[in-house]
Amino acid sequence: MDSQSKSEPFMRSDLQDIFPLVAQGKVREIYELDEKTLLFVASDRISAYDVILENGVPNKGVVLTLISAYWFKFLKAALPTLETHCIGLNLPPQIPVELRPKYQNRSMVVRKVKVFPIESIVRGYIAGSAWKEYKESRTVNGISMPSGLVESGRLPKALWTPSTKADQGDHDINIHPKYAGKLIGQKYADQIQSISVTLYNVAYAHAYSRGIIIADTKFEFGLDVENDQVILIDEVLTPDSSRFWPVSKYEPGRPQESFDKQFLRDWLASNDLAGKENVAMPADVARKTELKYQEAYERITGEIFEDGLPSVLEGGVLVK
Repeated sequence: MDSQSKSEPFMRSDLQDIFPLVAQGKVREIYELDEKTLLFVASDRISAYDVILENGVPNKGVVLTLISAYWFKFLKAALPTLETHCIGLNLPPQIPVELRPKYQNRSMVVRKVKVFPIESIVRGYIAGSAWKEYKESRTVNGISMPSGLVESGRLPKALWTPSTKADQGDHDINIHPKYAGKLIGQKYADQIQSISVTLYNVAYAHAYSRGIIIADTKFEFGLDVENDQVILIDEVLTPDSSRFWPVSKYEPGRPQESFDKQFLRDWLASNDLAGKENVAMPADVARKTELKYQEAYERITGEIFEDGLPSVLEGGVLVK
């Protein structure tokens, strides 16, 4: 690949004149298509230390959307009983022809469901906030853990460690699984835990065969109220929602190299800019970050990423 990206970052969607804008996050805008469906549009915005940078990472939103689409299809094939909110990548016909190229492959049509107010996190390895808590109390999310664990070490089995779902700008709070039952009902908490751990184990085996360790990941779920059915929603197993490590460089006992914002975080920290507003990253940091996201996509899917136009799902083929 060239040293410079061929694309300019897509920083914000602008479809408010066509569809009602119902929500905006750090990365996505969500539009209402009708009473039963939504349109997710993933921008190229990037955040680190809970702050959105002034400039973005070209094609990041495309990578996130297509990795999620790949996993929705893969997981549905592996677990036929799984229900997801993903309808497909075909753009709504109301979007004008001249706008379609920039929205294709970064937009997903989804079912509207009632969202459970928890983040469903599964950990196969101990890192990040889990490692910090373990060092202090030998627990993770209040769950007693064996002695002798090391940083980035593999856990005896995949561990469900839910958190609250904070409003934008606030921090999620790690909670004990029993508290999740009080928040959303024990029946749903048990279902979400079971589904999440199963999905993690299935995805872990696939990713490992492609040279990636999924150290931990965050799932989100909603409820189809009419059928009382738990639905997998949001993004799935992306570099933004997961901790991906290269198998070839894995070494327990220390922090690991990762397939996400590592270059950006390192640059911010080394320049005393972590958590500061109105910061733009240099072109080389943006490019290195872009290539890491694309490498994750290529390893997981087995497809070559060519400037936002990968061959898989080309033209918006329906996922289900």
